Amino acid sequence: MRPADRGRVRAEVVQRVVDGYVRQAREGSDGFLQRLVNDTLYQERRRLEQANPRSKRTKAELAVYQDVQRRLHSAAETTARALLEQLATRFVDEVIGNFDDRVYRLSTTLIPPGLSLLVNAMSPRRLLDLRRINRGLVDQLHVQGELEQVRRLAQHGTVVVVPTHSSNLDSIVLGYAGYLIGLPPLLYGAGINLFSNPMISYFMHHLGAYKVDRKKTAKLYRSVLKEYTTCALEMGYHQLFFPGGTRSRSGAIEQQLKKGLLGTLIRAYTNNLIAGREPARIYLAPCTISYKLVLEAEALIRSHLQETGKASYIVEDDEFSRPRRVLNFLLNLTSLDDEIAVTWSPPLDVFGNPVDADGNSLDPRGRIVDPRSYVSRDGVPYVDEQRDVEYTNELAAAVGGAFLRDNVVMSTHVVARAVFALLRRRNPTHDLYRLLQTGGDAPSFAMAEVHQEVERLLGELRRGDVTRPRLSALLLAGDVQEIVADALRHFAIYHTRPAAERRGDRLFHEHRNLLCYYGNRLEGYGLWAE
Repeated sequence: MRPADRGRVRAEVVQRVVDGYVRQAREGSDGFLQRLVNDTLYQERRRLEQANPRSKRTKAELAVYQDVQRRLHSAAETTARALLEQLATRFVDEVIGNFDDRVYRLSTTLIPPGLSLLVNAMSPRRLLDLRRINRGLVDQLHVQGELEQVRRLAQHGTVVVVPTHSSNLDSIVLGYAGYLIGLPPLLYGAGINLFSNPMISYFMHHLGAYKVDRKKTAKLYRSVLKEYTTCALEMGYHQLFFPGGTRSRSGAIEQQLKKGLLGTLIRAYTNNLIAGREPARIYLAPCTISYKLVLEAEALIRSHLQETGKASYIVEDDEFSRPRRVLNFLLNLTSLDDEIAVTWSPPLDVFGNPVDADGNSLDPRGRIVDPRSYVSRDGVPYVDEQRDVEYTNELAAAVGGAFLRDNVVMSTHVVARAVFALLRRRNPTHDLYRLLQTGGDAPSFAMAEVHQEVERLLGELRRGDVTRPRLSALLLAGDVQEIVADALRHFAIYHTRPAAERRGDRLFHEHRNLLCYYGNRLEGYGLWAE
């Protein structure tokens, strides 16, 4: 958020949130505002019970909430409204981000070579290659898809990039990919924990990132976040949403999207029409980010299994949380020389319709339709929350479909899926968690058997009569032995323990959680064992 807009959006967000709750109070029972304030205080105190009680921040927050609680006791409606406004203002002050053109120019000039230097630092020969360093991350990124159309739409309205999310590297990768194709800077929400490092916090704070504290569960806080996003859209700030809400724990492409965030797009578009703002249009640019290996794969799949398996799953290996192991993990990351595929899907309007190069909405037969008619009665735009819920569901389905179509499948995904399919087939009576823990009765498979399974899986992925993902260049070439060898090379050099390892003419499944994680990238396509 640029400094000139910060005060305006701060006041607008607080007013909209408070006015909305006051309207609900008039239609509801007595004491609505008091209960809302009280619930906010309760949720915040519960959060602070988990915080460091000695920190100045915790003490300061508790002091504020104790004061609000004292004043809330026997408060009249007007006092309750003032307390609500005070809390909403605190929240928006924490959330609101900043944007500094000077920092943006600096970061796009210096950070890419800096990251490249880090990536190449493990190889002295590559470290001496100044041309390679100067090219920054260009060599690592394979940007493809509807680049020109996305770039053009930024001239016709506000563009909201909605990518898949599997790593904390995603916002950096996508921000740089957007810069490379000529997109304007993007406003985006980032977890408050990412602001704990002073240097990273400085750049994030001045490059448009706003803070999102996922530990804050109060309804009032969520309302402030939602309204901040809506106001920024109305002011024409191009944005980056992760519609999955958080990183995919299972490794699968997200299909359960956060509709609250997507719903702000329809609301902002309708508000633009009501206010007569130009340009009123808002466009979605679905984007799929594909890595051959994921930085946080081990922690993410463990979190997923703990959540879904509950008592059935027992964590046996918690070494990932040890600093030495994390350090080794990061050092291995810097030795990689892989492409990251960033694929831009055909853009959509806020109702999930495709749009042409000039930003016109198209119906299923390719005819131009007027999106204004979706939110108007007798030609007059109006807000209708129930109507917008249905539109949001259709939008979420359209974005989820784009993710599945433009997911780029790589060697690690196919080989992990194939080995896990062999495991399931060999142990039909084992449930998932027993299979992950014990590995069943076959510690290894013949390489010929693995090659055959990969070949069968590739055949399914090439079917043209159903929705299928994109295949990487290596998979398109179709050399099964090279595909398996490439996946095993990557499993060996990156993770603390390889997902699978070849010994002689047999392949051993060493880290079944990782096989599950990478194989899950092929969930949602109706393949065998889904």
